This record gives sequence, C-alpha cells and structure tokens, in this order.
Amino acid sequence: MVKKARIGILGASGYTGAELVRLGLRHPQFELAVLTADRKAGQAMADVFPQFAPFSLPKLVSVDGLDWRAQALDLVFCALPHATTQLVVSDLLDAAPATRVVDLSADFRLSDPAAYEQWYGHPHQALALQSEAVYGLTEIYRKEVKAARLVANPGCYTSAAELPLIPLLKRKAIEPDAIIIDAKSGMTGAGRSAKEATLFSEVSEGFNAYGVAHHRHMAELDQEFSKAAGQDVIATFTPHLLPINRGILATIYVKLRKDKTARDLRTILAEQYDGEPFVHMLRYGDMPHTRHVRGSNMVMIGVVADRRDGQAIIVSVLDNLVKGASGQAIQNANLMLGFPETAGLEQIALFP
Repeated sequence: MVKKARIGILGASGYTGAELVRLGLRHPQFELAVLTADRKAGQAMADVFPQFAPFSLPKLVSVDGLDWRAQALDLVFCALPHATTQLVVSDLLDAAPATRVVDLSADFRLSDPAAYEQWYGHPHQALALQSEAVYGLTEIYRKEVKAARLVANPGCYTSAAELPLIPLLKRKAIEPDAIIIDAKSGMTGAGRSAKEATLFSEVSEGFNAYGVAHHRHMAELDQEFSKAAGQDVIATFTPHLLPINRGILATIYVKLRKDKTARDLRTILAEQYDGEPFVHMLRYGDMPHTRHVRGSNMVMIGVVADRRDGQAIIVSVLDNLVKGASGQAIQNANLMLGFPETAGLEQIALFP
C-alpha cells in the first residue's frame, strides 16, 4: 500500500476550504488529517457542509494552539483570509520546517515588500518567507513549484488573465502597454462570510463593476506581466460581479505587434500549452463559456481578430473555486509531494 500524505486544511469552513475537502476526499494519495475553522471549531464538517455527511472526516478545530510538530503533516493548505496567514505560516514552519505549504491567500504572492505594503496597507510580517515563496501559476512555474516549501497560489482573476497573456508577452507578440482585461466573477469569489453587499437580494438580477482602478490583483498582474515582458507593464483591469455561483470569464483586448496576426496568437498559445492537462485552446474564432469548465480544473481559451486592424480579443474562462483556487492548489501540492500532477483533479466539467 502506498503511504498517503497527511494533509491539513486551514479555513475548511470557507468555500475554498470546502472545495479542498471535496477534491481531497477523492485524491488517491491524500489523508485529510487536520481541518481548522475558528468560528466553527468543535463542529463536524457535515454540520457546516451537509454534502460531506457520508464521509469520515476529522472534526473542525481552532488553528490556535495546534501542535504542528505533533501533527506531522506533510502539507498544509492555508485557505485563511488575507493578512492573517503570515504569522500562522511563520509559526507552522518554525515548528515543523519540513512541512510544505500552499497558501491560497494573497499574503505571499508579491515578491516586493514595498509593493505589498502599498497595496495592502501594512508592512509584511514574514519577510523571510515572502522572499522564499514561489508564485504558483503551475504551467509557468512548474520547475520552481516542485522544489518549493512555500507556494503562493495565484488569484482567480489573475490566473485567468496570466495564462493567456504571459506567453504572448514573452514572445513579444503583443504590445505590453495596450492590454485591457475586462473580467467577471461568480459570487463565491467574495467568500462565505455574511456581508450585506453579497445578500441574494443585493446581487440577484444585477451586474456591477467593483474595485475600479484600484483592485489589489493589479499588483499581481503588474508583477507577472513585467517579468514576462522584461519591462514595466501596467495593464487596465476591471473586475465585475456576476449573480452566478462559480466562474471567471476574462475578455482581454490586446494590440498586436506589427508582424503578428490574431491567428499567430492562437498558434503561440497552442504551442505553449500543447500537452498541458488543464489548459485547452479552442479552435480559432471559438469562444468558451463559464459553464464549460464548472467544477473542473480546466482553463479554456479562445482567440479572435477584432474588426479593427492590429487588434485581437482573447476570452479565458475557469472555475474560480477550482483552477482559480483549490484545484490549482492541489495541482501545486501534487508537484511538491512528487505525486502525478493530475491526481485528484480528473473530474470533467458538470454540464448543464
């Protein structure tokens, strides 16, 4: 019998935590050993999410006071709110330095401490770990992820935009100063905490932009696009909230370099992602829908020429809870632990 990895999930009572449990239960090499949820501590997972009633899972416990060394965890997923993970991860790795960590918050995504302080309003509280963390966009940083102890899982919006744009910037196929990302997310992207702005009657039958001109994901996009282009890149990015449960759809407008066509962009992306299990390029001119990826770890990308010469439109979709969060986290964990990258992630999209 193959020895299973002992897994901890911090923040198991949130949407991304529950998605980690859903996927982890069917992972052939995971043993879900520790589940934390401070407000729900002491409850069974089935009391919080009844869909888990048929399964034997550990009770939810508070993260405070956990003896990390005694737990002997091989890997921990942190699905905690932004700005709370830094000290938790510091304590964990001080006590159990051999444990691997995949953090799903934004706490370790930015490599520049000054950029972090600018966008998040306070100094980073774990600078040594910030410099150690590997940005976990799996298809771009696979080699680095394999060797990492701490991986910063990318944001859902950023994954949808970076996967199509990074290869094009690296190949200098598009103008880096003329990128517009018009992105929409389902309601689960706002988290599970009760908020007036996310009540059903507040969002149903409506559609709105938010974080206009100052959304925190902009720092993440600046960092990765600039690295890919080899120069400073500042893209226009506007997020919108859709009254659906799951899904990200990013409509991306780009200006072509003089020697490139929209078909060339599709060819570059097809070459980049040939053989990738979780990135699928549609035929030229075809456009993906969010329902084509719901519940799966798949990204689908379509490319078409704009009616204006020298312009192209790219549409990228993913499930914000899977490839945009928990699925990509498991994909990274598989690499870190030496498991097949697709383990536990083979589910096909649920349709309709």
